[in-house]
Amino acid sequence: MLKIYNTLTRKVEDFKPLNPPVVNMYTCGPTVYDYQHIGHMRRYVGDDILVRTLDFNNFKVKQVMNITDVGHLTSDSDTGEDKMEKGARKFGMSVWDIAKKFEKQFFDSARALNIRKPDILMHATDYIKEQIVFIQTLEKKGFTYKIDDGVYFDASKFPDYGILTGQRSEELKKGARVEFVKGKRNVTDFALWKFSPKGEKRQMEWESPFGLGFPGWHIECSTMAIKGLDTETLDIHTGGIDHIAIHHTNEIAQSEGATGRQFVKYWVHHNFLHVDGAKMSKSIGNIFTVEEVVRRGFDPLALRYLYLQTHYRQEMNFTWDALEGAQIAYKRLIDEVSKFKNPKIGCAEFEGKFLDAINDDLNMAKALSVVWDLIKSDYPDSAKAESILKMNQVLGLDLEKAKEKKKKIKIVVPQEVQILIEERNKLRKQGSYTQADHIRNKIKKLGFNIKDTKKGVIVEKI
Repeated sequence: MLKIYNTLTRKVEDFKPLNPPVVNMYTCGPTVYDYQHIGHMRRYVGDDILVRTLDFNNFKVKQVMNITDVGHLTSDSDTGEDKMEKGARKFGMSVWDIAKKFEKQFFDSARALNIRKPDILMHATDYIKEQIVFIQTLEKKGFTYKIDDGVYFDASKFPDYGILTGQRSEELKKGARVEFVKGKRNVTDFALWKFSPKGEKRQMEWESPFGLGFPGWHIECSTMAIKGLDTETLDIHTGGIDHIAIHHTNEIAQSEGATGRQFVKYWVHHNFLHVDGAKMSKSIGNIFTVEEVVRRGFDPLALRYLYLQTHYRQEMNFTWDALEGAQIAYKRLIDEVSKFKNPKIGCAEFEGKFLDAINDDLNMAKALSVVWDLIKSDYPDSAKAESILKMNQVLGLDLEKAKEKKKKIKIVVPQEVQILIEERNKLRKQGSYTQADHIRNKIKKLGFNIKDTKKGVIVEKI
């Protein structure tokens, strides 16, 4: 049986959907105001692995993803400007064009990483009327109040506020966000509808019974999740751990306040990715995209392979050296699988071990080790091929294309080695073969072998 960690209960649980074999799953999608980086994409690969694992267990997944193209303020305290407006100024484009540009960049990255598209894709700007109706429902039930700044949800009227964090309202207030909107009754209250600032023309604003303005960030997810999945209680809701304390806590409050029912049965959250041990930051210059990975000569699925080596609930540290190692391992895997012919009856022993690994809270590192153990085993190649192609349904590493990919994946040679190769080539042209051999030994100590061919030097990882 599939076991998954549930943030709501803070323990690993047997996965039992409400109406098996159907699984209703909502994925918090991107805010399309800027580039999606490899930290964002790690999370979406994690969601993809979850969907694939559910499929592998014969569940029928219905996945909805939102695109946040309005209403996400720069501060989680309901202050600051709309990120879409900020992005429009930064890139000198309209908010509508910004949304299209970065939605495309997101899906280009997702495609490169072999992430399946959700069954239903919903844009926040397409569901403004529905969000207004949702707010009106909360208004009728006495959960809202209006101040100069907008319409707010009164968290004190929802007794279970903070349940996802393991804290209650009083505890949350002690560590409350610093910024405070004038007129808010409680620091944990949050905006459902923000009014357009007087004297300022926004690119995205709508008329509503409350006044001219735009929806708060949280309301879109509740509205679209319930509408898109056609249920008031979801089986699974995913997102990053940074969404637990505010965004997802607020989703629970407003959803359960409106429907009177549990909003989500299983909350699945992914941990952060750091670069060289540091938080990603524009000031440090360590924010990288999938496009950058490809420009540097890496196969994007080597990045997917790297993601799989760290459990989704653990922090991951990205380095270019680690990605180089992942590319080498991925190339070895492709090379091995490309040798297999005529898939036939698989290896039940290893297929069972693989299923145990993925069903153990998506333990993909263990699942990869099962793949390598199978490759090293004494089973016939035809049996290995059958089982590995089955496993690839979850791994998503394009192993079914191994023969064509084998020619495309190259070893990324460090600059230090490239310089030594060029130096050796010059020495050989000069006839200084003894010195050239010394360079070869230096290259070998750095972990690479070189072969001289008529077409040039071939570099191999030792």
